[in-house]
Amino acid sequence: MKYKVFWCKVNKYYTDEWLNSEYLENKSGIFIASCVVTDNAKKKWIKFVKHEIPLLKEHEKMYISWCWAFEQWKENIAFFDVYPDLEIYKDKIEVLWEKPQEQKNTKLDTSKLNSIKNKLTLTTKKFLLIQWGCDSFCTFCLTVIKRGRHFYRSQEDIVDEIIEFEMLGGKEVVLTGVNLWAWWQENTTQYSQSKLWDLLEYILEKTEIPRIRISSLGPEFVDEKVLKIFENKRIYPHFHYSIQSGSSEVLHAMRRHYNGDYMRDLLKKTLNIKREDGVKVSIWADLIVWFPSETEANFLETLDLVKNYSITKVHAFPFSNHTLWEHVPASFFPNQIDEKIKKQRLDTLMKAGEEVRNAFIDSQKWHIFEVLIESVKDGLFKWWTQNYIECTNNNFEIISGEVKKNEIIRWKLK
Repeated sequence: MKYKVFWCKVNKYYTDEWLNSEYLENKSGIFIASCVVTDNAKKKWIKFVKHEIPLLKEHEKMYISWCWAFEQWKENIAFFDVYPDLEIYKDKIEVLWEKPQEQKNTKLDTSKLNSIKNKLTLTTKKFLLIQWGCDSFCTFCLTVIKRGRHFYRSQEDIVDEIIEFEMLGGKEVVLTGVNLWAWWQENTTQYSQSKLWDLLEYILEKTEIPRIRISSLGPEFVDEKVLKIFENKRIYPHFHYSIQSGSSEVLHAMRRHYNGDYMRDLLKKTLNIKREDGVKVSIWADLIVWFPSETEANFLETLDLVKNYSITKVHAFPFSNHTLWEHVPASFFPNQIDEKIKKQRLDTLMKAGEEVRNAFIDSQKWHIFEVLIESVKDGLFKWWTQNYIECTNNNFEIISGEVKKNEIIRWKLK
């Protein structure tokens, strides 16, 4: 079964579930994990499907799941009404539900472990879903409509899956979710009651997985206990904050649960984390430029975050008003920004982000890191430091360890 994953890490988690499911075991074609985060993402989907379906063999189908196929995290029965351009391919498309229905044993049968290992093409890291859905209704977001309300997995279930991955030789897990920092809360608006630090402590106690990474998160959920646990060397010193804007005025219009002052204070605290291994924290950020009515002064507040608060990687997007097929509340706000202006501001923000990132990498030269090798092919390899600097054949010096996929070696950036 071929597959194509668009965008988020949650999609990657469930793609793995589907590709290893009994339902798709004897089927062939293309599995698609879809996305509707922007109009551009929707266009990519339509283009991809229209291009690939005519290439399918007679017995093959296109199996579509995730946001494109969902309505409140259930199968979208009106799929072809929403996307009429695809109705002519109806016989070749199967819209799948949220996840495979068969029950997966949480305990691995150790008697079968060797045979499983022999068949396994081991991935170096596992995307592990701990939470699902959102109740926050940000005005720019379509996800809450597609993926439904918040729920979470038990800590025991999460740890069982990590231990299974460890037994297969896995070295790194990436905790992910739609709003993962709301884990253990009744809903995603109770941001003053975060319990994620409790889960992280439980994982550290009950597993030996050497590398734990946290995917993108809402900054309103991060408290002193969370920041403290990031001192542990088994947890990546890497934060990916869904900031969206540095302007309190814009954040209010977006219906975010924090303001610009809160964000600046949190960034300062994050940068001051003192790690057991001495590795410097890196901060990535999701940012939206030119939200409706955003002024030049508002934009400069966002630019200030990048330049003066060490945002080492910028994921910036011009606001998508979702004019295609489905819409978000801000689609109907007054004072929509011209596309040409959006591009100018986006270019400015990305250029600033690149300058900050280059300065961060320069500051890490000749520091020693532990890196997990993700791929080795034709003498070329790729890996990442704990604080998310990409390592290649051209910028490293090996201190100790063997250059082999899924091995952890000590390495110096040069």
